[in-house]
Amino acid sequence: MPTTDRSTLCGIVLAAGAGRRRGSPKALAVGADGPWLAEAVRLLLAGGCARVVVVLGAGADEARALLPDDARVEAVVAQRWEDGIGESLRTGLAHATGDAVLITLVDLPGTPVAVVDRLLAADGALRQAVYGGRPGHPVLVALSHWAPLAETLDGDRGARAYLRAHGVTEVECGDLHDGLDRDT
Repeated sequence: MPTTDRSTLCGIVLAAGAGRRRGSPKALAVGADGPWLAEAVRLLLAGGCARVVVVLGAGADEARALLPDDARVEAVVAQRWEDGIGESLRTGLAHATGDAVLITLVDLPGTPVAVVDRLLAADGALRQAVYGGRPGHPVLVALSHWAPLAETLDGDRGARAYLRAHGVTEVECGDLHDGLDRDT
Protein backbone atom coordinates (compact mmCIF):
# COMPACT_ATOMS: atom_id res chain seq x y z
CA MET A 1 0.00 0.00 0.00
CA PRO A 2 1.76 3.16 -1.17
CA THR A 3 1.28 6.62 0.31
CA THR A 4 -2.17 6.68 1.86
CA ASP A 5 -5.15 8.40 0.25
CA ARG A 6 -6.31 10.51 3.18
CA SER A 7 -9.83 10.88 1.78
CA THR A 8 -10.42 7.18 2.52
CA LEU A 9 -8.66 7.18 5.89
CA CYS A 10 -10.61 6.65 9.12
CA GLY A 11 -9.16 7.54 12.50
CA ILE A 12 -9.75 5.56 15.68
CA VAL A 13 -9.12 6.99 19.14
CA LEU A 14 -9.00 4.33 21.85
CA ALA A 15 -10.28 5.96 25.04
CA ALA A 16 -12.34 3.33 26.86
CA GLY A 17 -10.17 2.34 29.82
CA ALA A 18 -10.72 3.18 33.46
CA GLY A 19 -7.23 4.69 33.85
CA ARG A 20 -6.52 2.73 37.03
CA ARG A 21 -2.87 3.87 37.24
CA ARG A 22 -4.00 7.45 36.73
CA GLY A 23 -6.90 7.20 39.15
CA SER A 24 -9.64 8.16 36.65
CA PRO A 25 -10.54 7.55 33.00
CA LYS A 26 -7.98 9.10 30.66
CA ALA A 27 -10.85 10.10 28.38
CA LEU A 28 -11.71 12.72 31.01
CA ALA A 29 -8.18 14.11 31.38
CA VAL A 30 -7.56 17.77 30.62
CA GLY A 31 -4.10 19.13 29.90
CA ALA A 32 -2.54 22.42 28.88
CA ASP A 33 -4.07 22.17 25.40
CA GLY A 34 -7.53 21.16 26.63
CA PRO A 35 -9.13 17.73 26.92
CA TRP A 36 -6.85 14.88 25.84
CA LEU A 37 -9.80 13.36 24.01
CA ALA A 38 -10.34 16.46 21.86
CA GLU A 39 -6.60 16.73 21.25
CA ALA A 40 -6.43 13.13 19.94
CA VAL A 41 -9.39 13.76 17.62
CA ARG A 42 -7.84 17.01 16.33
CA LEU A 43 -4.58 15.17 15.63
CA LEU A 44 -6.31 12.61 13.40
CA LEU A 45 -8.46 15.21 11.63
CA ALA A 46 -5.44 17.47 11.05
CA GLY A 47 -3.60 14.43 9.72
CA GLY A 48 -6.26 14.06 7.05
CA CYS A 49 -8.67 11.46 8.40
CA ALA A 50 -12.03 11.84 6.68
CA ARG A 51 -13.77 10.49 9.78
CA VAL A 52 -12.81 9.66 13.38
CA VAL A 53 -14.35 6.95 15.56
CA VAL A 54 -13.82 7.53 19.29
CA VAL A 55 -14.15 4.37 21.38
CA LEU A 56 -15.38 5.14 24.88
CA GLY A 57 -16.11 3.02 27.94
CA ALA A 58 -15.42 4.23 31.49
CA GLY A 59 -16.85 7.73 31.91
CA ALA A 60 -18.45 7.61 28.46
CA ASP A 61 -21.28 10.04 29.23
CA GLU A 62 -18.90 12.67 30.61
CA ALA A 63 -16.36 12.06 27.83
CA ARG A 64 -18.87 12.76 25.05
CA ALA A 65 -19.07 16.36 26.25
CA LEU A 66 -15.30 16.74 25.67
CA LEU A 67 -15.45 15.81 21.98
CA PRO A 68 -15.29 18.46 19.28
CA ASP A 69 -18.66 19.32 17.76
CA ASP A 70 -17.85 17.97 14.31
CA ALA A 71 -19.98 15.80 12.02
CA ARG A 72 -16.87 13.78 11.12
CA VAL A 73 -16.54 12.51 14.71
CA GLU A 74 -18.55 9.53 16.00
CA ALA A 75 -18.41 8.30 19.59
CA VAL A 76 -19.13 4.62 20.18
CA VAL A 77 -19.07 2.65 23.43
CA ALA A 78 -17.21 -0.63 23.74
CA GLN A 79 -19.84 -2.59 25.66
CA ARG A 80 -17.19 -4.87 27.19
CA TRP A 81 -14.53 -2.16 27.63
CA GLU A 82 -13.47 -3.68 30.96
CA ASP A 83 -12.10 -6.66 29.01
CA GLY A 84 -9.25 -4.42 27.81
CA ILE A 85 -7.76 -2.74 24.79
CA GLY A 86 -8.47 -5.72 22.51
CA GLU A 87 -12.19 -5.23 22.93
CA SER A 88 -11.88 -1.48 22.41
CA LEU A 89 -9.92 -1.94 19.18
CA ARG A 90 -12.38 -4.57 17.94
CA THR A 91 -15.22 -2.08 18.55
CA GLY A 92 -13.37 0.67 16.70
CA LEU A 93 -12.65 -1.57 13.71
CA ALA A 94 -16.34 -2.62 13.59
CA HIS A 95 -17.35 1.04 13.19
CA ALA A 96 -14.57 2.10 10.83
CA THR A 97 -15.03 2.96 7.18
CA GLY A 98 -12.67 3.57 4.28
CA ASP A 99 -9.56 1.82 3.04
CA ALA A 100 -7.37 2.14 6.14
CA VAL A 101 -7.54 3.13 9.79
CA LEU A 102 -5.13 5.29 11.73
CA ILE A 103 -5.25 4.28 15.40
CA THR A 104 -4.08 6.36 18.34
CA LEU A 105 -4.55 6.39 22.09
CA VAL A 106 -6.15 9.12 24.17
CA ASP A 107 -3.16 9.33 26.51
CA LEU A 108 -0.62 10.67 24.02
CA PRO A 109 -1.12 14.43 24.31
CA GLY A 110 1.33 16.56 22.42
CA THR A 111 1.77 14.19 19.48
CA PRO A 112 2.51 16.48 16.53
CA VAL A 113 0.77 16.05 13.19
CA ALA A 114 4.26 15.58 11.69
CA VAL A 115 4.20 12.05 13.17
CA VAL A 116 0.98 11.29 11.25
CA ASP A 117 2.41 12.82 8.08
CA ARG A 118 5.56 10.68 8.30
CA LEU A 119 3.58 7.52 8.97
CA LEU A 120 1.23 8.16 6.05
CA ALA A 121 4.14 8.88 3.68
CA ALA A 122 5.66 5.45 4.35
CA ASP A 123 4.82 2.25 2.49
CA GLY A 124 3.10 -0.87 3.77
CA ALA A 125 -0.36 -2.12 4.65
CA LEU A 126 0.67 -2.12 8.32
CA ARG A 127 2.69 0.81 9.69
CA GLN A 128 3.62 1.78 13.21
CA ALA A 129 5.28 4.86 14.64
CA VAL A 130 8.30 3.93 16.74
CA TYR A 131 10.22 6.16 19.11
CA GLY A 132 13.88 5.27 19.51
CA GLY A 133 12.93 1.81 18.23
CA ARG A 134 10.14 1.43 20.82
CA PRO A 135 6.71 0.59 19.29
CA GLY A 136 4.08 3.29 19.73
CA HIS A 137 1.19 5.09 18.08
CA PRO A 138 -0.27 5.99 15.69
CA VAL A 139 -0.64 2.69 13.85
CA LEU A 140 -1.99 2.35 10.31
CA VAL A 141 -3.93 -0.78 9.36
CA ALA A 142 -5.17 -1.30 5.80
CA LEU A 143 -8.70 -2.62 5.23
CA SER A 144 -7.45 -6.07 4.19
CA HIS A 145 -6.16 -6.59 7.76
CA TRP A 146 -9.20 -5.42 9.75
CA ALA A 147 -11.05 -8.75 9.96
CA PRO A 148 -7.99 -10.96 10.54
CA LEU A 149 -6.69 -8.53 13.17
CA ALA A 150 -10.07 -8.39 14.94
CA GLU A 151 -10.05 -12.21 15.20
CA THR A 152 -6.78 -12.10 17.16
CA LEU A 153 -7.81 -9.44 19.69
CA ASP A 154 -8.41 -10.75 23.16
CA GLY A 155 -8.58 -9.15 26.58
CA ASP A 156 -5.93 -6.58 27.31
CA ARG A 157 -3.79 -7.53 24.33
CA GLY A 158 -3.83 -5.13 21.44
CA ALA A 159 -2.45 -5.48 17.93
CA ARG A 160 1.28 -5.82 18.73
CA ALA A 161 1.60 -9.57 18.07
CA TYR A 162 -0.44 -9.32 14.88
CA LEU A 163 1.63 -6.42 13.59
CA ARG A 164 4.92 -8.26 14.20
CA ALA A 165 3.64 -11.49 12.66
CA HIS A 166 2.49 -9.69 9.51
CA GLY A 167 5.53 -7.54 8.80
CA VAL A 168 4.63 -4.11 10.14
CA THR A 169 6.66 -1.26 8.68
CA GLU A 170 8.23 0.60 11.58
CA VAL A 171 8.45 4.34 11.00
CA GLU A 172 10.95 6.07 13.30
CA CYS A 173 9.48 9.24 14.82
CA GLY A 174 11.68 9.71 17.88
CA ASP A 175 13.02 12.97 16.46
CA LEU A 176 9.45 14.35 16.41
CA HIS A 177 8.02 13.23 19.77
CA ASP A 178 8.74 10.99 22.76
CA GLY A 179 5.70 8.78 22.10
CA LEU A 180 5.20 8.13 25.82
CA ASP A 181 1.72 7.59 27.17
CA ARG A 182 0.74 9.70 30.14
CA ASP A 183 -0.39 7.60 33.08
CA THR A 184 -0.28 10.39 35.63
